[in-house]
Amino acid sequence: MSVQSHIAELERRHAALERELDEASQHPSIDGVALNELKRQKLALKDEILKLTADAKVLH
Repeated sequence: MSVQSHIAELERRHAALERELDEASQHPSIDGVALNELKRQKLALKDEILKLTADAKVLH
């Protein structure tokens, strides 16, 4: 898997988590811990995307 395709996959997963987070926040029954876990996962993906993007720019 190339770096660009890996970044694209991470971006798809990030967008899916964003949609899931938006949907979950609309429901008053959502557990705060579950909501925070979704936010943590989304942030971790964003950090990884930024790191890989920066590393790819350095290589070029």
